[in-house]
Amino acid sequence: MPDNLPSDESELLAIKSRFVRGRNLLYARANFSQLYVDYYLHQKDNALSLTPEFDERLKSAIALFSLHCISRPRNDILAWTVNFQQPLHNLFLAGDTGTGDVTGRIYTEGVKQAEENVFYQDVVRRNREPHRSIVGFNGPDLIHAVEEFYKFSEQRPARFFQLAPDEFAILAAHPDYDENWFESVTLEDIRRIEETEEVVDLETRFVRWHCGCNQERILGALSAPFQSDPEDLFLGEELIEVNCPRCAAKHRVSREMMEAYVADKAK
Repeated sequence: MPDNLPSDESELLAIKSRFVRGRNLLYARANFSQLYVDYYLHQKDNALSLTPEFDERLKSAIALFSLHCISRPRNDILAWTVNFQQPLHNLFLAGDTGTGDVTGRIYTEGVKQAEENVFYQDVVRRNREPHRSIVGFNGPDLIHAVEEFYKFSEQRPARFFQLAPDEFAILAAHPDYDENWFESVTLEDIRRIEETEEVVDLETRFVRWHCGCNQERILGALSAPFQSDPEDLFLGEELIEVNCPRCAAKHRVSREMMEAYVADKAK
């Protein structure tokens, strides 16, 4: 377990990856209720409010993104931006496969209108240049959007399933996978996969709701616009409220705090 995670594993969501022998597929499933508790505490602590529709959509996105993260190498910093045109909004997810951190939010303001929905993935990996993938897709279904991204951008296809309100699963192809079975598998097949297929354990990864934003990072992000035009940033006010772009957490920043931060960095 990574050193910077809480020592008490009960605070983390454990997701076990398995291998489906004879099918050459990675399989993982998890109930995300535990993760959603921290998500709702975050919403409450920051007085954030989503419509029931957007709340369910963001929760589903967090689950799908978490399953994506635990199937990736351990040195990836990942971000998804999923643009839907109807209704107009962006889903944003961010995660670190080394620490198990995942976070996210929904944008409903300032979202670009376009002719089709678009799925973006940004990947930062140690000692490599950042990489962005862009895939267009149709329709409002989130699972379809993620599967289209896998189909056209990832090196292997994957399918995702919602088994219960808070329970999701991933089935991801490995080399020489059973393509016919993969394409034809049903929701009921996934529910019974451990009874009908030879499934062996691979590893257990841990996931937690955690952004890592703090006052220092917010001040750093505002430093350049403050030095360029402090009046434009504060609009005549002495105190502004800034939302974290990753998790929407609220941070209050005063003009005095910005001045002290800039002066300290200039030393």
